[in-house]
Amino acid sequence: MKILVAVKRVVDANVKVRVKADNSGVELTNAKMAINPFCEIAVEEAIRIKEKGQADEIIVVSIGEKACQEQIRTSLALGADRGIHVETEDGLQPLAVAKLLKSIVEKEGIDLVLLGKQSIDSDNNQVAQMLAAITNMPQGTFACGVELADGKLTVVREIDGGEQTVSLSLPAVISTDLRLNEPRYASLPNIMKAKKKPIDTVTPEELGVEVSSGLKIVSVAAPAARTAGIKVASVDELISKLKSEAKVI
Repeated sequence: MKILVAVKRVVDANVKVRVKADNSGVELTNAKMAINPFCEIAVEEAIRIKEKGQADEIIVVSIGEKACQEQIRTSLALGADRGIHVETEDGLQPLAVAKLLKSIVEKEGIDLVLLGKQSIDSDNNQVAQMLAAITNMPQGTFACGVELADGKLTVVREIDGGEQTVSLSLPAVISTDLRLNEPRYASLPNIMKAKKKPIDTVTPEELGVEVSSGLKIVSVAAPAARTAGIKVASVDELISKLKSEAKVI
């Protein structure tokens, strides 16, 4: 079985994001970049499936500028076998990403696609669902549990009312949620081995996908600063302020 894992390069989750002075986007100069946290979970799950002897190869794909190879190398150090870098400087929308992944799925003969449920930058939560739709593969989104047996996947999904369990036939698409697993750290020997693992570079044109977007970012702004709270001396004063100032009652 072949597993494809999509990883995205994003600003590290521990870094405070700053908006550019001209409000054209997020300031990335000298910002620490990392694998999207949900994508890390997808990589870990793929490795666990392979460690059980249920997969033969894990391929990691990342789409974006040349620097994305850093995140591919990190995934290879964690245990993936090889990488594919779809190099483009364009800011891609979810449908374009899904079409690129579809092309790779068909080219590589992928049996299982694992993706993070969303990225922490654009926060769209759309690629997995779109990929499943255009490939006509069953999907298990928001996965917090995955079991593979007898060619069938049992996926436990996070839903508003609790959990839902679904059974999927392969090939399939799974998007990972936070409770699925806890990603491992790469060991130094594996980091060194990862330098010798292959990364193939392709372009959207070579994959036959048009990635130009009809959307344009007009402006990006930081959220308004929250005002400081106040203390009140009594319940009567609280009710008075809720009525006269907050106007919520």
